Amino acid sequence: MSMLTRRHLLRRAALSATAATPAGPALGAAATPAGATLGAAATAAGATALTGCRSEDPVERAEPAARLLFPPDFGWGAATSAYQIEGAAKEDGRGESVWDTFSRTPGRTRNGDTGDVAADHYHRYAEDLDLMRDLGLRSYRFSISWPRIQPDGTGAANQRGLDFYRRLVDGLHERGIAPMATLFHWDLPQTLQDAGGWESRDVAHRFADYAATVFAALGDRVPVWLTINEPKTVVQNGYLRGHHAPGRQDPDAAYLVAHHLQLAHGLAVQSLRADGSNGRIGPAFNLHPCYPADDSPAAAEAARLYDGYENRLYLDSAFHGSYPEDVLADLGPDSRLVRGIQDGDLEIISSPVDLLAVQYYTPIYVTGTGGTVRRWPTSEASWQQIYPDGMYDILTRVTRDYGPVPLTVTENGLPTPDVLGADGTVEDTGRVTFLRDHLAAAHRAIADGVPLESFHVWSLLDNFEWEEGYEQRWGLIYVDYPTQRRVFKRSAHWYRKVIADNAL
Repeated sequence: MSMLTRRHLLRRAALSATAATPAGPALGAAATPAGATLGAAATAAGATALTGCRSEDPVERAEPAARLLFPPDFGWGAATSAYQIEGAAKEDGRGESVWDTFSRTPGRTRNGDTGDVAADHYHRYAEDLDLMRDLGLRSYRFSISWPRIQPDGTGAANQRGLDFYRRLVDGLHERGIAPMATLFHWDLPQTLQDAGGWESRDVAHRFADYAATVFAALGDRVPVWLTINEPKTVVQNGYLRGHHAPGRQDPDAAYLVAHHLQLAHGLAVQSLRADGSNGRIGPAFNLHPCYPADDSPAAAEAARLYDGYENRLYLDSAFHGSYPEDVLADLGPDSRLVRGIQDGDLEIISSPVDLLAVQYYTPIYVTGTGGTVRRWPTSEASWQQIYPDGMYDILTRVTRDYGPVPLTVTENGLPTPDVLGADGTVEDTGRVTFLRDHLAAAHRAIADGVPLESFHVWSLLDNFEWEEGYEQRWGLIYVDYPTQRRVFKRSAHWYRKVIADNAL
């Protein structure tokens, strides 16, 4: 890998949608993107040439003129992840994860926050299940903690860990809510990290063993399985910028990690097929539409390569059985990714799946020099630009480029400055606006032929937001951390009505 490519990778990670950028106007509790202007906008032709995206101003569609009805069996849901909500970090045989180590290291997280207690979901899951029922959820996407099942990442299952998820899944069925389980949402057992982590090819095989253990225990009760959550975030935030566990800044390692995460996905798919389960399975990718920041050929070329790293690296390998040639050329023939590919790997990675989980948060506008610029207001997460049309663009692009694979949106949301009022209410009107506009974009995609089956708000509960600790609140439900009291925010009441009406 050349020094130039190394610098470009580090800059890309620093400027990507998963990294902090200079904060622009933030979307507050009542703000909307309606006043935003595109400025030096990407042209529609340029965006379409690169990503099949449309760069129309979303303001005209901010308020749908007519009621938008969703398909009768649409799966309205919400999402969480184990380390962010469960707590009980040292209970019932759970082992250490990389996030336990990372968050307990001074200076790694805001205020030194950890997930040791989080939203205490491990003890309060029954209460949370009742809240899901009251919200009207039809689907709940959660993750299974690998170190709760295999404390050291290998060997026999910890029965107490399996029993917890069995109780959770049974409770969902009792309330008429379909479980959607994610096998890996970043909490790698620390013992495996000590043995090389995702840089080690062996860890992909250990993941397949873990997946087989979980399938054997829960496979008949979980209709949908997701394999790896956001491999790109592990690569960019964990191995390029270093502000997520394991906290590395090593471009040479980063894309070997990407390959092993993709390999782990494919091995888990094969494991489910071998188990004979009737469950459906697929990956969960966070996808960011990449637009040229202007109409120059240089911006178009840079946006194409940026899209390769952000989207095609994962989509092409999973659905076409190949890595993008432009990305491989940019990394160079001596990169650890290229040298790490073994015969048969891409056939495993592209094992047929039943669905694709799409997670959309922000667009990326790429300049001719490979940098990025902001075009829209940001949320409290300064990396997140509020652009609902990006939801439409990424959903239609996936269907056009990768075929009619069923899609589910498994994360979409934003943090807002939520405060529990004296009257016991939380007025998060900015979240209502955000969700309404993104759901309208999803509805438009369905009308244009996208096979979107369900939509999951991120997140059900306020929770531990990784390196931001507890500063950012993303939930439909407010969590008062000192007391663990739960309170429906305005957005939860709004979403409940959307679900009940099956319409915006």
